[in-house]
Amino acid sequence: MNGVIGLAVVGIIVLIIVLLLLVTNIRIVPQAHAYVLERLGGYKETWSVGLHFKVPILDRVAKKVSLKEQVVDFDPQAVITKDNVTMQIDTVIFFQITDPKKYAYGVESPITAIENLTATTLRNIIGDLELDETLTSRETINSKMRTILDIATDEWGIKVNRVELKNIMPPKAIQDAMEKQMKAERERREAILRAEGEKKSTILVAEGEKESVILEAEASKQAAILNAEAEKQKRIKEAEGQAEAIRTVQKATADGIEFIKNAGADDAVLTLKSLEAFAKAADGKATKIIIPSELQGIAGLTKTIAEVARADKAE
Repeated sequence: MNGVIGLAVVGIIVLIIVLLLLVTNIRIVPQAHAYVLERLGGYKETWSVGLHFKVPILDRVAKKVSLKEQVVDFDPQAVITKDNVTMQIDTVIFFQITDPKKYAYGVESPITAIENLTATTLRNIIGDLELDETLTSRETINSKMRTILDIATDEWGIKVNRVELKNIMPPKAIQDAMEKQMKAERERREAILRAEGEKKSTILVAEGEKESVILEAEASKQAAILNAEAEKQKRIKEAEGQAEAIRTVQKATADGIEFIKNAGADDAVLTLKSLEAFAKAADGKATKIIIPSELQGIAGLTKTIAEVARADKAE
């Protein structure tokens, strides 16, 4: 009985040990990570996302690697420009592990290696540039550094995505001179803007005065045109009135002649009427009256008839 109990206890103990071995040797690799597995001290494989089991005692997870993009901010580095100006520059590196095996076995301290490589590359690039070029060529420096670092770190299973110069700090004396220059430039621009504003104001005033003169001239012109037009209309109306009066007189004369004709008047009557018209004309202020030739004979005949009539009365 005691032996059976002892075997049962041993069995339970063995089962617990087996379960513990199973539990402790099961690995779940999370998203955006990779595990480097070694067997008996040598590289075995790289585990990707999912459930994995390692052989107890023989296998071990040598390195857990994050595949996310990482950012490292390095301390400022002292660099010397081509024109012998010493400045401090700090950089920011954006990188990503693309090969966990190379990252685990390529270099002892990858981040330290990247920092030292960054400092060396930065000194080489800045050493070929003068101070002004360094301050104005930030994007060019970033691009050159990214290319050089990406090639160098490829053997370490690292891809450099971006390099940024965070701060460029010249010596204090140069900073003061730059600040003075920037202040002078701001003052110059302010003076230019003020002058431009005054110029525009003067132009606007002149334009306003010009428009005022133009408007006054235009008003005078329009007034003269209206006066001339009124005078013209007045004269036209007067001429039309005179013409209408002449037409009325002529029409009345024509109507009288037509009436005489319709009444059967002979040439003698018409001639007498003509003489009456000339008599009326003679009552005016004219000094000479020209009588048509065809009426002169009639006038003489009339005179003769009058004399004969006076002789008859005398007898």
